[in-house]
Order: sequence, then C-alpha cells, then structure tokens
Amino acid sequence: MATGLYANMVPSSSRARGGWGCPPGKGEAAAASLSRQLTDSLPSCASSPLSTDLRVGRASTCHSSQLTGLRYPTEPPRTPGFRPVPAGSWGRGPARPPPEEAARGGAGGTGRRSRLRRRTSASGSMADTPAQPTKRKREPDAEGAEGPGPGEKEAAVGNGTSAPVSLPFSGFTVQKVLRESARDKIIFLHGKVNEASGDGDGEDAVVILEKTPFQVEQVAQLLAGSPELQLQFSNDIYSTYHLFPPRHLSDVKTTVVYPATEKHLQKYLRQDLQLIRETGEDYKNITLPYLAAQSLSIQWVYNILEKKAEADRIVFENPDPSDGFVLIPDLKWNQQQLDDLYLIAICHRRGIKSLRDLTPEHLPMLRNILQEGQEAIRQRYQVTGDRLRVYLHYLPSYYHLHVHFTALGFEAPGSGVERAHLLAEVIENLECNPRHYQQRTLTYALRTDDPLLRLLQEAQKR
Repeated sequence: MATGLYANMVPSSSRARGGWGCPPGKGEAAAASLSRQLTDSLPSCASSPLSTDLRVGRASTCHSSQLTGLRYPTEPPRTPGFRPVPAGSWGRGPARPPPEEAARGGAGGTGRRSRLRRRTSASGSMADTPAQPTKRKREPDAEGAEGPGPGEKEAAVGNGTSAPVSLPFSGFTVQKVLRESARDKIIFLHGKVNEASGDGDGEDAVVILEKTPFQVEQVAQLLAGSPELQLQFSNDIYSTYHLFPPRHLSDVKTTVVYPATEKHLQKYLRQDLQLIRETGEDYKNITLPYLAAQSLSIQWVYNILEKKAEADRIVFENPDPSDGFVLIPDLKWNQQQLDDLYLIAICHRRGIKSLRDLTPEHLPMLRNILQEGQEAIRQRYQVTGDRLRVYLHYLPSYYHLHVHFTALGFEAPGSGVERAHLLAEVIENLECNPRHYQQRTLTYALRTDDPLLRLLQEAQKR
C-alpha cells in the first residue's frame, strides 16, 4: 500500500487546513484562512500540537576530552546505527531549533528562543546550576542577526522550561504569505500581533511553520492499530490517504521572529537573485564601507561564546581565546537524525568578519576548527570527516567568522558553488599565497533589490 504520509501529515487539530501549497491567485484567501487558524492555535503551547521555537534544553555535565584542554559534554556510548537519545540525556531538549538560510549577504535577522542552560564555573567547567531567566533574539531561517534599530525592542537571552509556554505576543493576523514551499513543507508568514492591546496598529511578526522530518524509530507508530485515514484515491494495488497522526507525532516546528523589522520581511520574501563578482578593491572600497554603515549586531554570537546562552547545546569547545572555537548544532538541525546533520563552529577570536580577513596568522585556528571539529563530530555522532562538508560562506550571513559542518549528502542552504568555500581549500590557499583572500575576485549572489548589488554594479560600469 502506497501512502502519501509525509506530504499529508498534519496536526490533529488542523485536519481541515490542507497543505502548504497556495495556488496562484489564492494568496489572499489563504492568508485570511491562515490568520484564523493561527489566532486559534498559536497562543498556547499547552493546547496545540504546534511546537514553537521557544524550545527546551537539558543540562548535562562535562568531562575532560582526550584532547588536552578541550571539553565535550558527556553522553552515553553510541552504536554505529545512530538512534536519537531521550531528551536530557546528553544536553538537548525534546525538539528543535529554527530553519535555514540566514540573512543573505548580511541582511541579518533575529528570532526568539529559550532553553535551559548550564553556567560556567570559575574553573571553566560546566556546572549544573540553575539557569537565570534571560532572553535573546536569533535568526531563525537562518543564521543572520542584527541589532535593534531605533524604536525596536531590545533583544534578550532566553532559557527554557519544560512547562507549557505562551508565545511572546497575543493574536496573529496574517498580512501576507512571504514564501512557501510544498517540497520543503515550510511556509513563512508575516502577521500583525498585539492589535487588541491598544498598541496602535499592532506590531509585525514573522512566523515560520515547517513540518519536521520523520524519526525512523517512530514511523511504525503511525500505522499501528487503526490509524485515522481519509482515502484520496485507490487504483488497483495503489492507494493514497491523508493520515492524521497522534499529537506526539504531529510536531510542527514553529519559529517566531518578533518584533520583526522591514529587513526581516524582505529577507523572507521570495526574491530573484543575481550573481556579482567582487574584486579585492571592490571589497575595500564598496562592500566593507557598506557593511560598516549597516551597524549589524552579533551580540547573540557573543552570548554563546560567553556561555550566557545555549551553553547546554555546545557539543565541543577549544577554549583558547586566539585559536579556539565552540561547536554547536545549527538551528536548522533538530538533532533527531543524521541525514541533515548541521553544526556551526564559531571562533573565539573577535574581529574576523569573513573570508576576506583571513591571513596566515589565522591558519592555526582554521586547522583546529577542521581537525578538532571533525574529530568531535566523529566521537559524538559517529560521522567521519570524509562524510562531512566543511565550508565557509561568502558573503556570510553574520560577520563573525564561523564554519559550517554538514552531512555530505545534505543539500544545505548556501552550500552551492557561488557561496560555499571548502575550509581545506581555504587553508591551502593561504599556505600558497598569504594575501589570497585580499586579492582574489569572489563571486556570490545577491537579491536583485539589495543596495549592495546596485553599488557594485555601478562601480563596475565606470
């Protein structure tokens, strides 16, 4: 029996909602319908199968690693056939973080999360002490970040709780479907919130809803007993159904960006891209001044490095202030399966914005990230270095040097040739030419309405 399980799996309280697909010309009707649904289902996690991005983390202890001066969070032994571990057993909560792409070309964005965390003791080890309630904003659909502009609310650091929580706003009236993908089972919504609180016309928020991947060990539960089905069609040996899973198997990853700025709305809006070639001189004279004028904040990165947030999620750390880094799961990976494994190494040294800043002085740090990062992933997830894609983005989504580790078979956002630069080749390029990345012409894609694209195009016409 063939079934359309993935495409048709919906929360039990949302059976009449249909799929994410939005036929041409039906956007306004779909937005109105979604507005009613979200207003009913989003305010409280206690009564809805939607799982929000305000996720729960679990504290864990640490022990010394086999590499001198480095630390791994402890975990039970793994078998080669990886199976998810119960929440709390090795430093992660029951569900997931946010989606993709991040602020393309540094356009930055932020989202909200909360997790339990461990605080760092004076000796530098992770101590299981009670977390202090703080909050932070972070890019969902990605990685980007930006600081609050004039009139914008200050971001804070968030730590979670296992108890049901409410969203950081009341009500949600859909204004526009910014983007949606039937293939990826994801939809990006712009909405107005807090309209009933007397706050003028309300505030802008972005909500991203994404179906979560199947977990192999739970798939059998979907078909056990007498599952609730609606027949779509039957022809000879082939049948297709809508299957309505029980609540604990109908998780919808929900990412909230609130308050959202115009940059966030533009970031998530589907737009055309255009390639541009940036010379070393273009970078110094155009790109760098443009980025400096944006006043983008990366405080959320410093919160991670300083263990003010997400300390419970750190997979590995080399604490050296010059050549060290932390390795942490990317928000796009729910850590339930290895097919889409995705981690980020964030260097401790500050002031390195991107690939363009790298010189031979940074080679020890880059080698540490490549070698120790691969070894940490091998020990933690039993995935060897030859099954990993390790690369940097240019342009990056935020301007503090970080390196991406993804499963080789996973087509991660931004892993195309116009943006990804393999770390091993970056190291070799710097060994051959100390000024390689200050001199080399780099190609990347920008949105057609990006002011930087216009500036570069005008400069190249002269």
